[in-house]
Amino acid sequence: MTIEPQARPPRTDDALLAAVTAGVRLVELGHPHFTGMPCSPNHPGFRMSLIRRHGDMVRPDGGSAANEMIVTGGHVGTHVDALAHVSHDGRLHGGVDAAAAQTGGRFTALGAEHTPALLTRGVLLDVAAVHGVDVLPAGHGVTAADLTAAAERAGVEPGPGDVALVRTGWARHFDDAATYLGQATGVPGVTTDAAEWLAARRVVATGADTTAYEQIRPGAGHSVLPVHRVLLVDAGVHIIEHLNLEHAAAEGLTAFVFSMAPLRIVGGTGSPIRPFAAVSR
Repeated sequence: MTIEPQARPPRTDDALLAAVTAGVRLVELGHPHFTGMPCSPNHPGFRMSLIRRHGDMVRPDGGSAANEMIVTGGHVGTHVDALAHVSHDGRLHGGVDAAAAQTGGRFTALGAEHTPALLTRGVLLDVAAVHGVDVLPAGHGVTAADLTAAAERAGVEPGPGDVALVRTGWARHFDDAATYLGQATGVPGVTTDAAEWLAARRVVATGADTTAYEQIRPGAGHSVLPVHRVLLVDAGVHIIEHLNLEHAAAEGLTAFVFSMAPLRIVGGTGSPIRPFAAVSR
């Protein structure tokens, strides 16, 4: 006897679907990718070029197509770090042996394919606003006290499973690569005690509107990145870099639905993303 599967009746009472149906507006939290965009000197830059143009080949019916070639590092533009990105004393998060895991040209553990897609609560911690400025000074260290003050200002504190986004205002310099990268002058960013503050709240990811997320002192470049160790290696918290939080701040967003979908690059150490804040219309 063959038993036919029973068709499941369509659900009409899903709360998420109801919210979307009622009207949702998306606020961009990242930058577009373009050739010549600012890029950390530790990573290969983004390049895009058309390799076929309309008219290069025309089909019998008059149709034509164009396409491109893209070359980029995994940590260029708005992106998320996989847990394979940083090691300390030869170990990745959870004690994984970094040398063994990277044999063969790709990571066999903690690669970008394991970075989760996220639809969760986002919390905007506007540290620039706490200090009463549009942009924090170059090299400013964002401390745990800064994050506490930003959470109090927002009226919400990040918690387990949340994504905490730290606004320094530095995205306003994105079109000035020398200033934005801050090799000579520094870049504001999160300090180790602020990273520990976030890890203690068990956020799943945290991001900022700078190239390296953490404090870069004048002239230091990216020679030492201790916050990456605290978050990626010790706590298993993903880091999002090169965010643009200006629109979110201008709209006064504090807590919102955060959406992010990384590419599942097998064995990779990072992935481009297009993050959004979803808010009711």
